[in-house]
Amino acid sequence: KAGPHDVGTTFVRNSSSLLETSRQPLPVHFNERRHPRITPAISQFSITGPYAAEGAGDTPSRRRIFVCRPAQPREEEACAKKILSTLMRRAYRRPISEADLERPMMFYREGAKREPDRVKPQDAKREPDRAKPQETSSGDFDAGIARALSLVLFNPGFLFRVEADPERIQAGTNYRISDLELASRLSFFLWSSIPDDELLDAAIRGELRRPDVLEKQARRMLGDPRSYNLASNFAGQWLRLRNLESVSPNVRQYPDFDDNLRQAFRQETELFVDSIRREDRSVLDLLKTDYTFLNERLAKHYGIPNVYGSRFRRVTLGADSRRGGLLRQGSILSTTSYATRTSPVIRGVWILSNIFGAPPPPPLPNVPALDGTVPANLPIRERLSLHRNNAVCASCHRTIDPVGFALENFDAVGRWRDEEGDSGAIDVSGGLPGAGELKGVAGLEEALLRRPELFAGTLTEKLLTFALGRGVEYYDGPAIRKILREAEPDRYRFSSLILRIVKSVPFQMRRSS
Repeated sequence: KAGPHDVGTTFVRNSSSLLETSRQPLPVHFNERRHPRITPAISQFSITGPYAAEGAGDTPSRRRIFVCRPAQPREEEACAKKILSTLMRRAYRRPISEADLERPMMFYREGAKREPDRVKPQDAKREPDRAKPQETSSGDFDAGIARALSLVLFNPGFLFRVEADPERIQAGTNYRISDLELASRLSFFLWSSIPDDELLDAAIRGELRRPDVLEKQARRMLGDPRSYNLASNFAGQWLRLRNLESVSPNVRQYPDFDDNLRQAFRQETELFVDSIRREDRSVLDLLKTDYTFLNERLAKHYGIPNVYGSRFRRVTLGADSRRGGLLRQGSILSTTSYATRTSPVIRGVWILSNIFGAPPPPPLPNVPALDGTVPANLPIRERLSLHRNNAVCASCHRTIDPVGFALENFDAVGRWRDEEGDSGAIDVSGGLPGAGELKGVAGLEEALLRRPELFAGTLTEKLLTFALGRGVEYYDGPAIRKILREAEPDRYRFSSLILRIVKSVPFQMRRSS
């Protein structure tokens, strides 16, 4: 049957038993072209078909496009106009005029070109009514819609979000955006998609700018399944999860790492961030919680027992668990490491920039890489001490390195460790600016939570950047501080931050170019 399908493949776990029904994917430990395996594994599979298909199937996307179906040829023109006006209203995110429809309808007529049926003379004598040109179609209604749709999808009004300056306005003037532009900002912020009919209707009526209507729409949209896109896309940008695709740990040092684990890392973090949105929790729970999301592959990697199957589920963690919170997740730990080892410097910079809100300055030019200047057999703390003792590097590394040392219990692929190779026990003592000394990831989390306004402020800046599609400027500062003041009594609940962002001056105003 046409439509989306989930497809998987696996081996029977115990091939010696015909009654065995438990199936479990086998991990691919090595590159198939370089390392033979004792156990079988699936590297790829392909699906071909369909064969002898007759026309397009009935799919959800086709049902959304074909809002009507002509029962006879003379109804096709009106139906095509209804389909295209509905599509264009959604695609262009505004009301559609007759002038807007002229070119798409011209494309429709060309795609569904009609020719009168020719009638033989003897048939005309026998049935006089058939001598007239018939209205039966020798063209194709669907082909006409497809041709017109291609024009709509190539239109700049669909491809770009245009916020046009009002006429006769001076450059650098602040002005309030229109309700339709506000609807687009809101939908792309919360859904990463176009406004739905309810949001568009409110904007067309000129009601969306009213605070009560805007809050009602924002709450509705936050409760919609499409707001999962806010968690996944925002997390990808803020936490740099997109860098996971380029993570490639050394295969001899980390033979268990494969693409399944890479995807599990990302899904854990996306589901975790989305749980804060779904349950409307405090954003401070992103730093420290008693739960995470696991499947069997990821649970095995973390050393957490009794999790079976490829499906992700919420897992409550014990008080002594080494997981829970963003700083303990494999996605963050692997993207802030090198292929062969951890990097306290990269991890320290990442935390200062994305969690603490105090990014260090970029490194000075012509500073040699650490691996090329110190012996490789030294523990990482001793190797970095050479940089901290260098006058050129000291000012930054004395701030960066202690933050990264707190995560040294996690290796380059996020597994827990107590020793670093042959160097003995790992020293995880570190420090955070303004918080003093700390020890390990738990100490780092406690230090960050002692000043919750710093993390909440950093997250608000990142959310505002995501919402506006531009960097935060100095003139956005008062609005950010106002958002934080008003959200603090609510313990920085996720919805409190979102609702205050969409009501803020930067979100509802624009500076003319």
